[in-house]
Amino acid sequence: MTRVLVVRMSAIGDIVMASALIPALRRTWPEARLAWLTEPAGAALLRHNPRLDEVLVWPRGEWLQLRRERRYGELARAVWRFGRELRTRRFDLVLDAQGLLKSAVWARLTGAPRRIGLGSREGGQWLMTETLGRRTVSRRIGAEYRLLAEHLGLDLGDFPMDVPVGASAAARARVALEGEGVRGAYAVLCPFTTRPQKHWLEERWAGLAGLLEDATGLAPVVLGGPEDRAAAERIRAESGGRARTLAGETALDESVAVVAGAGLLVGVDTGLTHLGIAHRVPTVALFGATRPYLDPGTPRAEILYDPLPCSPCKRTPTCHGRFDCMRRHGVERVLEAAKAVLARST
Repeated sequence: MTRVLVVRMSAIGDIVMASALIPALRRTWPEARLAWLTEPAGAALLRHNPRLDEVLVWPRGEWLQLRRERRYGELARAVWRFGRELRTRRFDLVLDAQGLLKSAVWARLTGAPRRIGLGSREGGQWLMTETLGRRTVSRRIGAEYRLLAEHLGLDLGDFPMDVPVGASAAARARVALEGEGVRGAYAVLCPFTTRPQKHWLEERWAGLAGLLEDATGLAPVVLGGPEDRAAAERIRAESGGRARTLAGETALDESVAVVAGAGLLVGVDTGLTHLGIAHRVPTVALFGATRPYLDPGTPRAEILYDPLPCSPCKRTPTCHGRFDCMRRHGVERVLEAAKAVLARST
């Protein structure tokens, strides 16, 4: 029996896109034992997947705490135990889909005879038996992971992303929605990321919320993490209460369920937006400083992206905080895109 490990620790959006490897691996090797190594946040996206035999979790936060507390002996023992657990799985093939040193180290410590690194760098390439460049001419969502699947000769099919909803998470999501007074159809708004240059203006989210509900009948619901609560409440207040908010109120697998049940999603370049496409929710994605893909692979999604000479700047914006690329997305334009994608999805 072939034993395969996928290593993709973070980030949420990349785990969502890399999840397309799971059905491709399962179709190609139906009897294989498939495992995935990730950090705790990523485990919430993977643990409900019946096509995975095991989700291994690197307790990064616990180890960082041991280091901060200078408990180096405990840290060394934890590292040794984790490496031993990986070796006992006797993996035949490891796919390092992250390509960083931190992922390459664990790939190497498995002892697998074949280790393929996707875009390996930071020295991680020396820990692989094969490396594959990440660059591709394709504009399709998840193109780099498709490249890896093609390199392996996998049965791609349509190469769908694969992040199932857990039954218990779906039940908790329904309770959370009802707590916000949402009992019918709703639209999810995803305004937040870890980088401000990827954000759309708060007042435009507030303006969109009311117009969207009037035009589509979908109750707008803001999603985000605990750190986004204050901004979500500002959007709610500026929208006159039209925008409901679950920011910081749902765990990640519950947020997956909220997204999967939505009638529409509007979001920036964040993992929740990619989840909308994964679940075939009519989706409008607003890109500017980043451009992870231009082809969502489905008519049920539309990408709004107007490149400037500085686009995409990624992590090094040169506009001194104006974020001109995101300002080009007007409320009416986003509303029209939303109505168009809903019409194409009926």
